[in-house]
Amino acid sequence: MTADRKAGRAPRVGLFGLLGSGNIGNDASMESVLSFLNTHHPDAVIDAMCMGPERLKSEYGITAIPLQWSRKYEQRAPRPVAIAAKMLSKGIDAFRTAAWVRGHDAVIVPGMGVMEASTPLWPWGVPYAMFLLSASGRAFRVKVALVSVGAGQINQPMTRSLFNWAAKLAFYRSYRDVSSRDAMRDRGIDTSADPVYPDLVFGIPTPDCPPGDPATVGVGVMSYYGTNDDRKLADELHAAYLRNTEDFIRWLLDNGRKVRIFSGDACDESAVLQILDDVRASRPDLGPDQLAAESVSTFAELTAAMMPVGSVVATRYHNVMCALKLGKPVISTGYAQKNIALMTDMGLAGFCQSAGALDIDLLIEQFTKLEAEATQLRSMIAGHNDDNARRLDEQFARLSATLFPGLARPLATGRPALSPRTPGCRRRAGHRAGARRIAW
Repeated sequence: MTADRKAGRAPRVGLFGLLGSGNIGNDASMESVLSFLNTHHPDAVIDAMCMGPERLKSEYGITAIPLQWSRKYEQRAPRPVAIAAKMLSKGIDAFRTAAWVRGHDAVIVPGMGVMEASTPLWPWGVPYAMFLLSASGRAFRVKVALVSVGAGQINQPMTRSLFNWAAKLAFYRSYRDVSSRDAMRDRGIDTSADPVYPDLVFGIPTPDCPPGDPATVGVGVMSYYGTNDDRKLADELHAAYLRNTEDFIRWLLDNGRKVRIFSGDACDESAVLQILDDVRASRPDLGPDQLAAESVSTFAELTAAMMPVGSVVATRYHNVMCALKLGKPVISTGYAQKNIALMTDMGLAGFCQSAGALDIDLLIEQFTKLEAEATQLRSMIAGHNDDNARRLDEQFARLSATLFPGLARPLATGRPALSPRTPGCRRRAGHRAGARRIAW
C-alpha cells in the first residue's frame, strides 16, 4: 500500500475494454461494476480507456480516452493514410496504455468475452490491447483485474499467445463459467487459484416482471457471420442464418403468435431490417401488432422491450441473459460455447441450438416444449437468478479485499439501483429507458 493510500487518498480505478462501442452486454457488465464501486467505494476516482469514450462521457459521466490512437483517423482519412495510422498506432498505443495504467491503483476489465474469439478478431486489435494492459500493470505494480470474463479455445497462434500473456500478467482473474476456466487451463494457464462467478450482468437490479403475453414471442437477431475460424464461409453462414430465422418467424406467425424482434448491437440493425422486409413480403397482410421490431441501444431499453413478451428465442448472448434475468423461458440459438454454458448453468441445457446449424423442426419442437413447461421454467430461473446475485455479492466483497485492502466496506443488504445522480451512472438529457419501435 502506498504512502498516499495510507494517508487516505481516494483509490484511482480505471475501466478497460470494448465499452461504449454499441455492445449492450459489455456496457451492462460495466454498469454492474460501477454499481459495486459507487456503493462500496464511493470516493473512488473512475475513468476509462475504451472503444467508445464519447458515449461513456455522455451516458455515464466518466472521463474516458480511446483504446486505440488510430481510431480517430480510420473513418475519415483516405485508405492509405488510415492503414499507415493503424500501423503507427501499435507503437503509440504501447506508450499511451502504459501512461494511462500508471495513473491508477487498479484497472478492472468488467466481464465481456475478452479471452475468446467467438466472432472474427484480428490479433493486433483487442488481443494486443489486452496484452499491453496487463504488461503495463505488471511493470508499474498496478492491479489489473479480469472480472468474470469469458474465454474459449483459440486456434490462431498469435491471438492465443497475446490473450494468454494478458491473462498470465493480470493480478486477479475470475471467469463467468466453468467452461471458460477450463478453456484457459487447456491453453496452458494455471487456473488453480482462479474462481468462477456468474456473469456480471446478474448483478444489475431488475424490475419486477410479470409473465408477459404468452402469445407474444421475442426473437433476438444477430448479424451472424460465424466464428474467427469461419472467415471463408462468413457470407454463406450469414445467409443461412437469416433464412432459418425468417422461416421460424413465419411458423410463429402462421400458428397464431405475435413476434417482436430485438436487435442485439448496433451492427445487427441491417439483419433486423432484412428479416422484416422478407417476412413482410411473404405475409403482406400482417399488421404492426403481429410483427414489429424494437431498436435498443442499452440494456435498460432491451429490458423494457422484453418485459411484455411471454417467451424469447435469441442468438446474442446478452439477449439470452436479459430474458433469463426477467424470468422468461428462453431458447438460445447461440453462436458460442458461452451461450451453452449460460443455459446449462440456468438448467436449460435442452433448449439450445447453434446459430450456424439451425434445425427448424427441432426448434419448433423445443419451442412447443418451452411453452408447455413455462410455469415451471419461470420458477426455476428465478431461483437461479437469486443464487447468482448472491454469488456476485461474494465476488464484489473479494474484489474489495483484493484490490483495495483496508478500504472494503461491508456489503449492503439489497442491491441499490443505478441512479442518474450517482457519479459514473449519469445519462444524457432526453435519454429514455424505453426501446424505439421500427414502424411500418
